[in-house]
Amino acid sequence: MITTIALDRTAFAPQERLLLRHGALSATLFRYDTGVEAIRIANGRGSVTVLPFMGQMVWRASFDGVELAMDSMFDRPRPATTILETYGCLAYHAGLLRNGVPGEGDTHPLHGEFPCLPMDSAGLECGQDEGGAWLAVTGMRDYAMEFGAHYRATPRVVLREGATCFTMVMEAENRSAAPMDLMYICHANFAFVPGGRIVQPVPFDSAHVVIRTAIPSHVRPTADYRALLDELAVDPGRMERLDAPERYDPEQVCYIKGLTPGSDGRVHVLLRRPEGDGFTVAYDPIALPHTIRWVLNNSDQRTAAFAMPGTCEPEGYTAERRKGHLRELAGGARVVFATELGYADQAGAATLAQRISGNES
Repeated sequence: MITTIALDRTAFAPQERLLLRHGALSATLFRYDTGVEAIRIANGRGSVTVLPFMGQMVWRASFDGVELAMDSMFDRPRPATTILETYGCLAYHAGLLRNGVPGEGDTHPLHGEFPCLPMDSAGLECGQDEGGAWLAVTGMRDYAMEFGAHYRATPRVVLREGATCFTMVMEAENRSAAPMDLMYICHANFAFVPGGRIVQPVPFDSAHVVIRTAIPSHVRPTADYRALLDELAVDPGRMERLDAPERYDPEQVCYIKGLTPGSDGRVHVLLRRPEGDGFTVAYDPIALPHTIRWVLNNSDQRTAAFAMPGTCEPEGYTAERRKGHLRELAGGARVVFATELGYADQAGAATLAQRISGNES
């Protein structure tokens, strides 16, 4: 049995208040002083803070006292129509019609229309299945544009009892009879970890870690930066460990190729902290065949987005169409993308690293 509670904007206030308890799980509501509504779902290990009416982005998550999200100039979410106006969250849904950094010939905003898109409705669900008790923040947006696309998006964020990970789900249905363009990336911006090590199921060579050499308009390259890109393109293994923070100002972006799934059918990638624990990402590589890595470390933004799965790369609509990465969703068809994000304690990180690489204790 699933219990559903509709969320009303008027129920959110500056003081955080309990909405629901479900076993060891709880949900509380509050409103940031910027006016943005938030719901915090929690279990005995930590919590996930979701902005239910603002693109259903995950603003923060913390497990065992470790914060997962990037550091930025935005200490709280701000009302925004584009992600650049409030770029401080842990994860957001990028897309759905357009994606990436707009390039020559593009008119779309950075990462498309969805990151800050207001939801038509939001809710909270709770239930129990073979995996135990769970809570889910849900939402719906019926997007329609005259002479353009018409789709229904139903995102959700699911947290289970006792878990140190959560799942971001995006379901989209084409409500038109005509096909629509589809570009999706789960843009997960984990904290930058000085001295951290990325563990992935493919080697750190130029065949599997492809450095983006195209320089976006927001980056001001120097001769040294261009030389570094050339060096990394030949030897991307230098990015396995985040032991040179200055290397990531300006940002470094690369594409991870040939990732192989584990026994559960999902790709697993780990950013292991010097303390032995780490951050985790898992997803279905058939549904999300592209993996992007974005690392930035400057005075304003510090993030190691070490494994962002998507249907495309982030070079903008025109470039991705030219590369053959633009998907088409048939009229009346729907698609579901699920990405698991989270934290692994020391024992869990050691076990996961062993599973991924087969040679780490």
